Amino acid sequence: MKLSINKGDLLTGLSRLQSIVEKRNSMPILANVLIQAHSTRSKGKAKAPGELQLAATDLEVGIQSTHEAKVKSAGGVTVSAKKLFEIVRELPDEDIHLEATSNSYLNIHCARSNFTLAGASTEEYPTLPSFSPEKTASVAAPVLGLMIERTMYAASVDETRYNLNGVYFEVLDEPGRIRMVATDGHRLASVDRTLADDSLGLENGVIIPRKGLGELKKLIDEDDADEIDIAFEGNSGLVRKGAVTLVMRLIEGDFPNYSQVLPKTIERNVVIPSEDLNRALRRVALLSSERSKAVKLEFADGRLTISSNNPDLGDAREELDVDFAGDALAIGFNARYLLDALSTLKAKEIRFGLQNELAPAQFVPTDDEDTLAVVMPMRV
Repeated sequence: MKLSINKGDLLTGLSRLQSIVEKRNSMPILANVLIQAHSTRSKGKAKAPGELQLAATDLEVGIQSTHEAKVKSAGGVTVSAKKLFEIVRELPDEDIHLEATSNSYLNIHCARSNFTLAGASTEEYPTLPSFSPEKTASVAAPVLGLMIERTMYAASVDETRYNLNGVYFEVLDEPGRIRMVATDGHRLASVDRTLADDSLGLENGVIIPRKGLGELKKLIDEDDADEIDIAFEGNSGLVRKGAVTLVMRLIEGDFPNYSQVLPKTIERNVVIPSEDLNRALRRVALLSSERSKAVKLEFADGRLTISSNNPDLGDAREELDVDFAGDALAIGFNARYLLDALSTLKAKEIRFGLQNELAPAQFVPTDDEDTLAVVMPMRV
């Protein structure tokens, strides 16, 4: 393998892989990046540029990107993804020349800098998960990014509840409508959106793992992201953005019947400015229990009182003016769950839906009826 490539392209490709590569020692080669160069045939007298493929996997999530390069000879090698990234990052802003030796070393040359990295044969690298789905759907990147942002925070991090360690993705009965749902048993987040491209062909819902969603969100956040192609087949999910392909193993198991958690009736709806509620909760939570983060919300005529009490530290209390009438209602929550919901909704105002002191409460942005956050109450 022998080629030259623009530093910026190589650095961008390597940076995408850093959170994918496996840092544990169970399979040391998973800390490597798979580098493969492909030359292209001559087109008339002019020879088309070759391409460099970069890939990494942790056996659950894999990512591969293709970059234009001037390839003198095809081939491949695997080297430490972290170390190669650190070297490339520090090199001058000039073309970088890469050459693999017969004993699986990688020579890196740029301007007057030279490095040699020990590596391994591409044959030792595990096969990347791949499939060619029959149906893909194009989703506007901002839409998909918003859905991930407003749901992933509620996914469980408890590995013993593996079927909650991701976000449930399903196609609704209404043409073109999709839904993403996440819950950890204490809270739930749900977002519905409509696809312009109704060709996903997903018969049953799938559970997308947190890590895969995190990598997808990074792709979406890149400046050039416009549309994302997504597809599902068997227990695999595929995402493609231009020359970048992300493949992930879906979580097997049944997602709980989340409709049972959704409040059946909402007797009280209180519209509250999000920023006012967010700031009040942050202040009052300073004196809440370190473990439970418990705060009490007391609704009375025209007033919301937020309070906390910690026998070792003291207590805090703050009032907000709200449009509330009728019988007083007091309900306790984990302040962190409320703050997480408010920070991800990013709405000017939220509609706080209440039933009683024992029933889940729901948050809905006043400007987006298709987004919902549910938080279970707690005894205070």
